[in-house]
Amino acid sequence: MAVNTAETRNKLARRPESGGKAATIFDLIERQKEQIARALPKHITAERFARIVLTQIRTNAKLLECDQQSLLGAIMLSAQLGLEPGPLGHAYIVPYGREATFIIGYKGYLDLMWRSGKLLSLAVHEVCENDEFDFEYGLEERLRHKPALRNRGEVIGYYLVARYKDGGHFVYWMSREDIDKIRQRSKAANSGPWATDYDAMARKTVVRQAARWMPLSIEVQRALAFDESSPTDIDEDMLAQQPRFTEHDGNVIDADYEMSGDETADGDAASDAEQAQLV
Repeated sequence: MAVNTAETRNKLARRPESGGKAATIFDLIERQKEQIARALPKHITAERFARIVLTQIRTNAKLLECDQQSLLGAIMLSAQLGLEPGPLGHAYIVPYGREATFIIGYKGYLDLMWRSGKLLSLAVHEVCENDEFDFEYGLEERLRHKPALRNRGEVIGYYLVARYKDGGHFVYWMSREDIDKIRQRSKAANSGPWATDYDAMARKTVVRQAARWMPLSIEVQRALAFDESSPTDIDEDMLAQQPRFTEHDGNVIDADYEMSGDETADGDAASDAEQAQLV
């Protein structure tokens, strides 16, 4: 039997309101348009942001099944952080069961860290088995990496190098084994973006782990704390709230990075990654 996708999405988008009326999530976004516009930074127009968000919702029917408050919360949080959800890889709104979860992408992490105003340069590199690589922690820290020009071999690890405007620097190394330990703690370890976009997920893992030890501004630290949260208390200053995390995350602030979901969400995460290269 043929399925009318547009008709199905329209039905899913409707939720009962008080008084017996029905409203789509698109109606609710329209009502919040002025509030969203006030939250956005100057370099993102309200029209562009609304178009991007509506496109994301229309292309992922599972978002229409999510609790509307959590979906609106994720949208507002994305606006306040100035991170566009979708193809640019800055942020994503991913359905986990009935809850919309806000996820900062790899590029979003880099963007937020640059905003601290303390960085002179920031880079994350992969190290392959045939590269010339020498790294040593200590009082006289040493790093030398010369990638092989061809046949680099398997990736054996990643490192972050940050140089600060005050003249200091910071290096953070993670072996592939360390990254895979974090991956295995995820319920989506063998599906979703870990399966389709391993390099991007590995880079994000390194950045997230390194961020704990970097002298970032309080504003940036608070922004990063909202990664993988499902905010439902919509406010003009959501970053002032304590982030609420979904059950699949555990304590994201204190625990190692996890990109997890239940069995009903794995397929959704995978489709999101394929559409937008979840990084």
